[in-house]
This record gives sequence, C-alpha cells and structure tokens, in this order.
Amino acid sequence: KPPGKGKETNNMTQETGIATTQNAFSDLASFNVNATLEEELDGLSLVLERIKVPSGGTTVFELPSEGSNEPETIREFTGVILHHHSVFAYYKDEYTGGKEPPDCGSFDGVTGEGDPGGACIKCRFNQFGTGVNGSKACQNRRLLYILREGEVFPIMLSLPTGSLKEFTRYIQRLLSKGQRSANVVTKFSLKKELNKKGAPYSQVQFTLARPLAAEEQPIVGNMVDQIKAYDKKLGFTAVEQDGFVDIPPEYDSETGEIIDPMK
Repeated sequence: KPPGKGKETNNMTQETGIATTQNAFSDLASFNVNATLEEELDGLSLVLERIKVPSGGTTVFELPSEGSNEPETIREFTGVILHHHSVFAYYKDEYTGGKEPPDCGSFDGVTGEGDPGGACIKCRFNQFGTGVNGSKACQNRRLLYILREGEVFPIMLSLPTGSLKEFTRYIQRLLSKGQRSANVVTKFSLKKELNKKGAPYSQVQFTLARPLAAEEQPIVGNMVDQIKAYDKKLGFTAVEQDGFVDIPPEYDSETGEIIDPMK
C-alpha cells in the first residue's frame, strides 16, 4: 500500500507537540537491507548518509537533502534508534578537521587500532584529565543508526562527547519505563550550552515522541537485526572523521562528570 493509506493515522502528541504517524514503518515489512544491497549495489560501496551536529552552539542539524549537494538544515526530527555503540578516536596532534584519520581509533570502544592500539579500557589516553577541559585525550562518541519515518535506510549520527550524558539519561528513562530505544520513536533537537570558559557547544536533546505500534515492532525489529549485521562489516574508517571536531564541555577529571554548563 502507498504511504499514508490504510491504517496509518496522524496524531499530535501532548508531550512533544510533534505530529507522528502510527504504523509509519509498516511499508518495511518486505524490505531486506542486506539482500537489497547485494542486488542493487553489487560492486559499489555504500556508506550510509550522516546527520551532522553543528559546532559553536548552533541549534540546527544538517541532514542530506534530496536532489542537491547542499545539506538541509532542520531544528528537530524524529526516528527510531535501531542500534548504537561507542566510537573512539585519538589524535596525537590537535585535530583541526577534514578527513585525516586518527592515530588510533576504535569502532567498538573496546579495542583500538593504530598507535597506541590495544585495550581501550587500559589506555592512558582514555582517562579523564588527559585532554582539553579535563576530558579524555581520546574522544569518546556514540554512533547511532536512526531510521526516520517514511525511509528504508537509516542515517548515522556521531553523537558528540558533550551529548553523551543527555543520551545516557534518556536511555535510563526509557529503561525505567520498560522500553528500549528501538521500540520507540525519538525526537532529536539541539540546545546551545556554554562551558565554564564561555565556549559554546551544541548539545543533542532526546524526547520520547511515541511508542511503536504493535504492528510496527516486529518490522522494526527485523531492521535492527539487519543493521547490526551491516554494522559488523564496517570498521572505524567507515565513520567520517570530520564528525570529531568538537569543543568539549568542562569535565571533572576525578569523576568524569560534565560540570554543569553556564546558563
């Protein structure tokens, strides 16, 4: 059935004020990511498109646009977080942007590849107090695969260090209600924050838009399995390094906690 037909209905949630579409993911029932990739992209390399978190406290995301090389800017969007995991990057010299790969990187937050490499948990550069503002010299991020309503391929979001605490709080809130991130539609927005030195940074905010409908859950669950299989085939080089330009917030080097930003 075409999108917008059948059982699909639009609802405005009281919590977020966002118009959401019930059963919006029903069209994915017969879609197989891995089989489609093998058939349509035989001999080609697929890299999923990215959502970019801006620098300098800007409160609009940059999303891929249709039919244009210029990115689309949007203040908020919704989608299901199909899968997420740690991504680490360490640069010996100050990273100033571009495609320069890190001296050491980890696609799982467990094992680093490069110099110094090895177990991330034991690495001296993965300790608070070794980087700027009491942060870690090795930048810790979270890679999210997000499926937006009306689309069949997820997009990737490299979550900045200054947004990890908000993401952790959101996941904890979901778990306290017996929910998982892949079972709900999440609203993503941005908030401007200042560290103690007055430097602005953009912090991602997360809000529950709605739980998935019963009919959507097995369909999205199938997509989760496919994306996890896709993710295992990737390595750290699949993540665009320009996502690691970041102004870290202020950290307590003893506890690793983000110090409350200035209001």
